[in-house]
Amino acid sequence: MDSLQYTVVRLPAIYMWPDSVEAGALIAWGPLLTQVYRQVARMPAKVLRGAKPADLPVEQPTMFELAINLETVKTIGLTLPMDLLTRADKVI
Repeated sequence: MDSLQYTVVRLPAIYMWPDSVEAGALIAWGPLLTQVYRQVARMPAKVLRGAKPADLPVEQPTMFELAINLETVKTIGLTLPMDLLTRADKVI
């Protein structure tokens, strides 16, 4: 995610992909991109093995991750509640 660059405008935002926190996002809550891509890859694999596309169920992510970037919190000048920090899966 090195290609992503976030401009500091001191506006707190929550992002969808936890991977974006490593690139400077404040908070992210959602599925990991790698899990989503694996899930997407399973569908054509099932079709190539002979399954009919109409018979395949719709799948949704089941694991979500809360990630917080403390450096961005400090840059913006926010104070996060300790409860939020303890609930986070990843704190950078």
